[in-house]
Parts: sequence; C-alpha cells; structure tokens
Amino acid sequence: MKKEVGRLARKNMNLAKGKWAHALTRHHLQVLRSLTEDYGLAVALGDLLLLDGAWYVTHAGLLRLAARSRCNGIRVEQVRNFCDPVAGRWVFKATVYKSSSSKGFVGYGDADPSNVSTIVHGAEMRIAETRAVNRALRKAYGIGLCSAEELGSLSGNHGPASDNVPSTKHSSNGSSNGQPRLRDQLCLLIRQHNLDPALVKAYAADFCGTSSLKEANRDLVQSFISHLTACAKENRDMLVCRLNSYAQPVAEVKQ
Repeated sequence: MKKEVGRLARKNMNLAKGKWAHALTRHHLQVLRSLTEDYGLAVALGDLLLLDGAWYVTHAGLLRLAARSRCNGIRVEQVRNFCDPVAGRWVFKATVYKSSSSKGFVGYGDADPSNVSTIVHGAEMRIAETRAVNRALRKAYGIGLCSAEELGSLSGNHGPASDNVPSTKHSSNGSSNGQPRLRDQLCLLIRQHNLDPALVKAYAADFCGTSSLKEANRDLVQSFISHLTACAKENRDMLVCRLNSYAQPVAEVKQ
C-alpha cells in the first residue's frame, strides 16, 4: 500500500511540474504530497487543479474518493424556498452517508448567473447540485480544500465565453475532403487535452440536445467538436470543471 501511495505521489509531482511549472513552488509540492498520501487524489485524473496559486479539489476527485471509501450514499434535494427558475437561481442540499449508520454530513450549494462563469450559463441548476454535493463530501472526508466547481469564475477565463454553437464550414462528407472522421477528431481532442471520455460524451449529448451522442446528427457533432476545441484552448481548467459537473453521484439514498 505504501509503495502504491509512493508511486502515485511521484507521478503527481512529475505531472504537476510539467503542467504548472510556471506557478509551482516547494510549498505547493509539499501540499500535493500530503493530499496524495491522505486522500489518494490523482493529478492525471483531474482530481486536483492549481488555480491562482492554490490547490482545488474537483467534483470527479471527490466522487472517486467517496467510491474508494465505500460511501454508503448521497441524497440531494432542492431547497425550494430559495429557488427561482425564471431567474436561474437554484439552491440544493446534499447529505453524504459514509456508512449505513451515519447520521449524514450536510452541505448546501447555490448558483445563479451572477456567481457562475459565463461558460456555464444555462447550467445553474446542475452547478448548484454539484456544489452542494462537493461541500457535503468535503465535510464527510475532512478535506479543507475548496472545490473548483464552487468558484464563481476562474481568473484564467479572460473575455466572454459562450455556450452558443459556433459556426463551422465543412463538407457534408467527412472523409472525402481528406479530413479525419468526426469520431477520430473527437478521440484525438480527448487525448490531446487529457479529458475524461465518458464526461465528454455526456457533455456532447447535452450540447446536442440528444439522449446520447450517437443520436446527434453530423452538423451538431461537428459544432460540438469546434466548441470543445475552443474551450480547451481558451481555458482547459474551466472546461474540466464543466465536464466534472456531468459526473454521476456515487449512489442515491432512497427514502
């Protein structure tokens, strides 16, 4: 077990030095080693982000920690008195049950157009739920770091971002013009920016307005690839935060 933790710590260190070399200090590396040893968080999986000189845990990282710790379940409910769908204002309460006998660890999360980045406008309800789950999980497992999804915006997000579908020009036949097939383009993009394939597919289906990516037509898929490319180049960390909002909770506790 110690050997596995040691290998993960070394891998995290090397990846962090390559990814955040311009901002990484000895103190950051010490904190990273501690987070690795205490919680088994992995930089390669997007569990941690270094933003504005501070470490942040991600939604995906918290869910993986809960799964490793055999979390018994997570219950999420709307706090209806504080929700205003017309204004895009949502508040959720999440309760994490670490075991079958746990009384639960409670966390609240809110989101509205004023406290989320422009890149996630229109997804306030999902962001509020994610923030509530994150706060409850951080309490349950004693993580003092703020989660990346709880940030209103990231300073690296310069200029307005948009969820509108970008215009693209392409042939109706994806392979006859010498360009790679759309599936290959998407796979290459995922590998190039080290993205989670399952979360990208979930995001793509939501973007295209279909139940699955397979049901989307060619024009929508091409538009999504263009959108994903632009987001990854402009601010990959913000894109990862958005993808993490599509991660599914460990379990739901039934009443």
